Amino acid sequence: MTNPFLEPSSLPYALPPFAEITDDDWLPAFDAGLEQQRAELEAIATDPAEPTFANTLEALERSGRVLARVEHAFFDKASSDSNVVTDALELELAPRLAEHADALRLDPRIWRRLDSLHIRRDQLDLTAEQRYLLERTVADFVRAGAALDDQDKEALRQLNQQLSTLTTRFEKALLADTNDLAVVVRDPAELRGLSEGQLGAAAEAARERGLEGAWVVSLVLPTGHPLLASLDDPALRERVMDASLSRGRRGGEHDARELVLEIVRLRARRAVLLGFPDHASWVTAGETAGSPAAVAGLLGRLAAPAARNAAAELADLRELAAGQAAGDGADGDGDTAADADAADLRASDWAWWAEKVRARRFDVDTAVMRDYFEADRVLHDGVFHAASRLYGLEFAERRDLVGPHPEARVFEVTEDGGAPVGLYVLDLYTRDSKRGGAWMNPLVSQSDLLGLPPVVVNNLNVSKPPAGSPTLLTLDEVTTLFHEFGHALHGLLARVTYPSFSGTNVFRDFVEFPSQVNEMWMLWPELLENYAVHHVTGERMPRELVAKLVASRSYGEGFATSEYLASALLDQAWHTLSPEQADSVDDVEAFEQEALAAVGLDLAQVPPRYSSTYFAHTFAGGYDAGYYSYIWSEVLDADAVEWFEQNGGLSREAGGRFRARLLGAGGSKDPLEAYRDFRGRDARVEPLLERRGLA
Repeated sequence: MTNPFLEPSSLPYALPPFAEITDDDWLPAFDAGLEQQRAELEAIATDPAEPTFANTLEALERSGRVLARVEHAFFDKASSDSNVVTDALELELAPRLAEHADALRLDPRIWRRLDSLHIRRDQLDLTAEQRYLLERTVADFVRAGAALDDQDKEALRQLNQQLSTLTTRFEKALLADTNDLAVVVRDPAELRGLSEGQLGAAAEAARERGLEGAWVVSLVLPTGHPLLASLDDPALRERVMDASLSRGRRGGEHDARELVLEIVRLRARRAVLLGFPDHASWVTAGETAGSPAAVAGLLGRLAAPAARNAAAELADLRELAAGQAAGDGADGDGDTAADADAADLRASDWAWWAEKVRARRFDVDTAVMRDYFEADRVLHDGVFHAASRLYGLEFAERRDLVGPHPEARVFEVTEDGGAPVGLYVLDLYTRDSKRGGAWMNPLVSQSDLLGLPPVVVNNLNVSKPPAGSPTLLTLDEVTTLFHEFGHALHGLLARVTYPSFSGTNVFRDFVEFPSQVNEMWMLWPELLENYAVHHVTGERMPRELVAKLVASRSYGEGFATSEYLASALLDQAWHTLSPEQADSVDDVEAFEQEALAAVGLDLAQVPPRYSSTYFAHTFAGGYDAGYYSYIWSEVLDADAVEWFEQNGGLSREAGGRFRARLLGAGGSKDPLEAYRDFRGRDARVEPLLERRGLA
């Protein structure tokens, strides 16, 4: 049979033919794709004609079509539904793909052609997008080592291949250890506090593992588990927290500490080879931040007030815990079942007590809200409805099209009476073969040059209920769905000529901006009223509950900001080390403790959102020295939200401006220039400070 990747897909929107793809197809497709692009690159490099935009840059953009098709499909498969074949293939392919990328960026013949174009750029008749592509490509080649001598290029190739293998090993070790550390519960009394839906999901997770008569709490990627807010049993809460914190640091085959140290050392060496003092300097030179000093300026401004707010919140928790221990029923439910001494409140207890404080102060029980957040209703009447109101999009499920997993759902996206936009794929549920967290991937990258429409997928990790039961989302999961769909909108609505600029191919510290803006709509009153409907009674969420929810949203920002900043600053601490400093570090835990103490974020009850040995963003996920991006983008996000609030909110007019000047641009122009075009000025930091209670 013909390999399904060797020719363009004949399915609508060029959706990969997942029903035909087998594990035997992956490696031959990669082999063919690599061979094809090598031949194409050789033809560009040896072209005797004078370099032109068409025969050099445009030719580069057209190259590698087979490789692009198989890479998009494979890496979604490997992250969302891995198996022994894909795991082995990832390890085999990592150094080969790194070598292939270097073959392009370090080829002196191609570099000379690009440099020639860049020197003559003012004499070339280029569109604005073409000129920006030329400037970005040249800058990326320089940062990738194109100007190095042959000896340094060979050293760089070796470092890149080693790093690609190590980061792949880190990802696989983390997934395996996360699965191994799932908490098995056999006494139902330990699960008191969980809703019927949460119990059902835990039972389903146990059933899928062949553990009848048990319940399984599968770990999530962040340190804090969502169930910690509901579990009444402090001993079980501590078991879950201990399991989460111990990932990658228990010894044995899945221990990630040596991987972390080796990755940090190699990145530091590579940075110096490329002419930078450290890895963070190399990374930020290619982002809107520009330098680690700029990143440190923002994070440092936030760290001290965030730590103060977290300490004040801890005092609130201890006060309530002390009242309950004294038997005054301060939590309002008369449950004195037994938590530890208030003075000894642990990290595993924070979320549970925070819910008690939230309930007492704002009369809000977020667990009750799950009954109003049935997943399909949230999707259609919330997420999709907002996109319809803002951008005129319509979504129709295509049950005739097969997604990357049997549980994945495919939706056709149209506008203006049926004009095609692309395909949206949602893979909602968690499974042992899916890595933790939530993310968006392109399955087909939009490009006018290649005549390709966009196909994007959102992966989440929502616990799957038993058959016949509704999928009820937590408030955090609703937020995540809106957030990830913001990335999907970026991928769907960008309209660019060149694949290098497609969708979310923007500076990394800008990429979170559209997704964070999209979170705004989940609590927009008219939208919330449309989708927050009780899954049994059909009643809409009471307005007084909505008002309490909105009023309580700022509560807990001290904790949330501190746990995030701890990880962002830890990421910077690892990646601002010189090679000599990196070589001198031999204790991951000690380094973490010293780094957090140095910025005042070493509160025992507020561990980092991600600790080093399970920090997938920075050691496997492409956010190395870039985890600051979320708060950096949030400056723009909070400022943009203020604009929407002042300019019509959930309206086609407001959405049209945002789409035309930001989403639609993809990566085809400088993102800060695009923001100024949208906003009329640079973003102000004050809205962010107000939002997070740091003003």
